[in-house]
Amino acid sequence: MMEKKEVPVSTDKDLWVSWDQYHRCVERLAHMVYESGWKFDQVLCLARGGLRPGDMFSRIFDVPLAILSTSSYREEEGTVQGELDIARYITMTRGSLAGRLLLVDDLVDSGVTLERVQHHLKDNFPAVTEVRSAVIWCKGCSSVKPDYYLEYLETNPWIHQPFEEYDGLRPHQLAAWMKKGEHK
Repeated sequence: MMEKKEVPVSTDKDLWVSWDQYHRCVERLAHMVYESGWKFDQVLCLARGGLRPGDMFSRIFDVPLAILSTSSYREEEGTVQGELDIARYITMTRGSLAGRLLLVDDLVDSGVTLERVQHHLKDNFPAVTEVRSAVIWCKGCSSVKPDYYLEYLETNPWIHQPFEEYDGLRPHQLAAWMKKGEHK
């Protein structure tokens, strides 16, 4: 049996999110999109941060999931932003991107990724007729605003998401890692 990990108190500089909070946020964001009345044909999630929300949206709305890998946070266990990379190909099980597309990510920070991906889609996928974006968190420093966002974070805190604890974990550390969560 695993213990529930205690989440530190959030401040203007740090937003701490538990697994339960994270899942509720994705559900609330999905409900917001549903309530808007906008219908979409596919979900395109930005990996890695958008993988979990994208998967949940695909299941809830019963639409195909496509994945586009992007990366800008690499240094210092993912805390220092570097040059943005956008994968050449989009992964999906059948067909190609077409119609109305919901672009899903966990957050918009500077806005660079969201803006560059939208241009990438417009330039390379002419069958896509409309793109809207949905994120859990929108930081005040962002140069763009997504169409749907759950929380606006004016003070631009670092968001400590529950899966970040795996960023520094390596395979040889797994046995000790798993033991620390067990009841004695």
